[in-house]
Amino acid sequence: MVPLAGSVVQSVDWLAIAPPTVAAVAALVVLVADLFLPERKKPLLGGIAIGGIVLAGLSLLPLLDGDRSTFCLTSGTRACSYTADHFTLVIQFLVLGGALLTALLSVSDLVDFELPSGEYWFLLLSSVAGAALLPASRDLATLVVALEVASLPAFALVGLRRDDSRSSEAALKFFLSSVTATAVMLLGVSFVYASTGTLHLTQVADALTHVDPRLDTLAGAGVALTLVGFAFKTAAVPFHFWVPDTYVGAPLPIAAYLSVVGKAVGFTGLILVTVVAFPSYADVWGPVLAVLAALTMTIGNVGALRQRPDRTRSAVRLLAWSSVGQAGYLLVPIAAAAYTDDPGRAIGSTVAYALMYAAVNLGAFAVAALVARTNPAHRVADYRGLYARRPLAALALGFFLLCLAGLPPGIIGLFAKVTVFSAAVDAGLGWLAVVMAVNVVIALYYYLQWTALLFRAPDAEAEPADGERPARIPVPLATATALAALVGIALSGAPQLVLRFASQALL
Repeated sequence: MVPLAGSVVQSVDWLAIAPPTVAAVAALVVLVADLFLPERKKPLLGGIAIGGIVLAGLSLLPLLDGDRSTFCLTSGTRACSYTADHFTLVIQFLVLGGALLTALLSVSDLVDFELPSGEYWFLLLSSVAGAALLPASRDLATLVVALEVASLPAFALVGLRRDDSRSSEAALKFFLSSVTATAVMLLGVSFVYASTGTLHLTQVADALTHVDPRLDTLAGAGVALTLVGFAFKTAAVPFHFWVPDTYVGAPLPIAAYLSVVGKAVGFTGLILVTVVAFPSYADVWGPVLAVLAALTMTIGNVGALRQRPDRTRSAVRLLAWSSVGQAGYLLVPIAAAAYTDDPGRAIGSTVAYALMYAAVNLGAFAVAALVARTNPAHRVADYRGLYARRPLAALALGFFLLCLAGLPPGIIGLFAKVTVFSAAVDAGLGWLAVVMAVNVVIALYYYLQWTALLFRAPDAEAEPADGERPARIPVPLATATALAALVGIALSGAPQLVLRFASQALL
């Protein structure tokens, strides 16, 4: 049988696509099991979901021996739609690790807020499948599909508390702004395809170097518009406006998920389209991302600085604005990649920083979920004297906040910031390094203010009555907090791993 030229793909490498496939299969298992399980056995769905995420993570182990590709063209220039290289595996590890901690945080929330467990776990696993697919995507069509598979379930998860108007408002804002960004991105992808005649990233990179002069404007517009969708997912200014209200209205585990996994999806897509697909336009996207990085870290930190401790939900809002500020730091090495001869090495700093940020930020949300069980107002003031009530939780949160601030004993946070700072300096972006240094000092104020509050004497009305014991912490919630703390401590004990990792060429 004669293959059709340019249209035939090779046989599927099931091992290579195992991580997103296992997550998708687990989602289908949960969906079907929900139809048959009686209400009293619905908690089993959580076990199935957590088991599926762990199994998806274990499926990464056989892929560590080398690069694998599938869904490749069999004629002409070799181009594949799915590649499991080192970059893919690291991001998939981050996504699945973040999803596991989110699942552990979710177990008690489903009971406390009487959320529909079948829908919740199905949506979460579906989003995880899309997030795990995205770093392996090597054509624009697969990138867009993966991005939407990761995003669409997240809209529903944000608004899953149907009796809460704040949750519905957050979901609507998130949905409308995301759909707008996606529409703009699809328009950009169509422009790029019209200019180059291909969707595979490596072929797009080659074609953009010799575009028909009559299509130069179309190609440039396509590059710019394509970046918009991923800039939205990273919460980069001015596409950050959805973050505070969405985090406040969403269930707390979903806010944690969006702050880490959602952000990882955006940065991964941004890295792939800039470094792999659009290197010939580095003189355009490099300065733009540098400016966006400066604006994002500044507006994010100033927004966090303005949060009043006694305001309802100020703790979640502070974490939301902090995540915007952290997004600015993550953008710095991507911008620096435009000014170096080895952009694949520059983005190692972003990935290293993202791994640190994922562990400690999820840990901070885990402690926030613990405190919210007795103080549902989510105020920063509720953390006053936490050490007297729950010393381990206070020590854990203090450690997570110091990691985010980049202060000892959070050594890993300091080293991660040093790698990002070095990426800017090595690329000749001295002004961006100065902006980052100023923002690090600004962030110290609110991180240290919150940390100091943990160890102050508690208010009289907040002190437990004589003989009264604090409520027991659910085992999954305690496990999530402990895992995040152990990862942060292990990384702080070997910070040289961050420098070594950041110096590798992942792409």
